[in-house]
Amino acid sequence: MDDGLPIHERVPHWVLAIAPLGVLAFVVGLLVVTSPFGDIESMAGASTADILRMLTIVGFLAGVVPVAIGMLWFPFIRALDYRLVHGFLALSGGVLAFIAFEMIGEVLGYGAELESASLASLAGIGGVAATFGIMYALSKWRQRTAAGTEKSGLHVAYLIAVALGLHSIGEGLAIGTAFVLGRGELVTLLVIGFVMHNIMEGPTVVAAVARDRTSPPIHHFAIMGVLAGGPVILGGWLGSLADSALLAMVFYAIAIGAILQVLVELAELIRFDAETIVTRLNATTFVVGVALMFLLEDVVVEGWVLPG
Repeated sequence: MDDGLPIHERVPHWVLAIAPLGVLAFVVGLLVVTSPFGDIESMAGASTADILRMLTIVGFLAGVVPVAIGMLWFPFIRALDYRLVHGFLALSGGVLAFIAFEMIGEVLGYGAELESASLASLAGIGGVAATFGIMYALSKWRQRTAAGTEKSGLHVAYLIAVALGLHSIGEGLAIGTAFVLGRGELVTLLVIGFVMHNIMEGPTVVAAVARDRTSPPIHHFAIMGVLAGGPVILGGWLGSLADSALLAMVFYAIAIGAILQVLVELAELIRFDAETIVTRLNATTFVVGVALMFLLEDVVVEGWVLPG
């Protein structure tokens, strides 16, 4: 019976906490049992349109689906005390910081493949600096023109979604490359690995919204989910059509600049509600965010999926 209360007040907190994990287990189990990409070798003579269509499905499963699952933690996060919400924001910062650090290695790796060191430097440093500067200027302009003084978590959530989306292009590049090589089992493993990896992107996006007084309309969650996970599809297309170290390097550099700006926004969001950014809880959850991504990226994806 609907008593008019929001879901985080009608459903026990423990249910809100574990429900997304149940959905994740179902999706991963379905992929393991069905191995839906095991016949990719048969697409050797497929048309470009068929390849792009298949990569759209693969990218949707690897990108949009896990982000959507992670967003299911929003009611749980929203029910927490504001200090715990700040802890989730700090955890988001740890997730983003780890991703940025990992992408620095990717930028250096792709830069080493370029014949021109000056071009590599321009693409790497210039991409990071230009993206950070543009996003920072736009953020300050928005703050000056916003009606009212309330710091918008929804605005920050959109920035996080965009930054994560830029990072997701790199995941799509890996999937697209494996696809055109006809390695169906590797594509399946990459999708499973990225589903488990990208599950953390959902709460990373919605944690900023949880500290706002009112929940945004549902369409905002749908848009942010597509922004954060959808670019896996774009990366898959690019990986299947063009093998360009320069292109990959530019995308990674842009993503790093976007993430650095988002980290500034997260810090300002916490400072808006609290006297200090660095508390014992925030420091702990930041480290937890880094550790979780290390396990999901370096242990699950690098250690389990990629070998062989």
